[in-house]
Amino acid sequence: MNINETEMSNLVENASEFSSQTNGALPQLSEIVEALLFASQKAVTLKELLGYFKGAAAAAPESAASAFTSLKEKDLVEVLDTLKQEIASSNRPYELRETASGWQLVTASPFAPWLRQLFPEARPTRLSAPALETLAIIAYRQPIIRADIEAVRGVAVDGVMQTLLDRGLIRIAGRSEVPGRPLLYTTTQAFLDHFGLRALEELPNAAELRYIPLPQSAASSAAAEAELPLFVSEGSQEPVAISSEESIEEKNEN
Repeated sequence: MNINETEMSNLVENASEFSSQTNGALPQLSEIVEALLFASQKAVTLKELLGYFKGAAAAAPESAASAFTSLKEKDLVEVLDTLKQEIASSNRPYELRETASGWQLVTASPFAPWLRQLFPEARPTRLSAPALETLAIIAYRQPIIRADIEAVRGVAVDGVMQTLLDRGLIRIAGRSEVPGRPLLYTTTQAFLDHFGLRALEELPNAAELRYIPLPQSAASSAAAEAELPLFVSEGSQEPVAISSEESIEEKNEN
């Protein structure tokens, strides 16, 4: 089949127009956010997401990226919530999850047996029952000294505490003002990420279990009777009295 110059010119023009419509089309905001989360190897915060949009617009001010220069964090929150519902309703093998570190696309738990075959060398490490019990006490009653943990469990917890510290699930947050000034322990952001929590308030029955009476060490009981300040925050020279109304999140940030 022979094609004359006019027909060839029309073909080239149509091909150019099709390419412009497909490759130059402005992606939807939700599509861009999903692409960023898909490509990221870690959880992404709202601030980081906003920075990616601003960076793209600054790098190519004449491109389609400049359409999102006025984007706000509240806009991203709406998009993320909508995207989360959309992914959940479409029965995809992954989900959008918000943790303390930010937003992240993660594979759904029912697919774990097959996905584990991708990483045969990475065997899951599980905490022992004593370690989980100790971690639960710290999570609900932090900041807490080791003697008070032992008063609740009725056994020494030295080895268990070291395991939790080594795995980054707890940290030393300061010293208590009770006699001997023992170390205080709190959970870390890694703890929240590991259990898929955005904040400690999302722990089961957090409001109830955080304040129910528990056995205390002799030092803590004596300090309470003398109305002494129990805790001092890390890096501070002034004692900090911990009340039941105080937010545990704020202590973790100190």
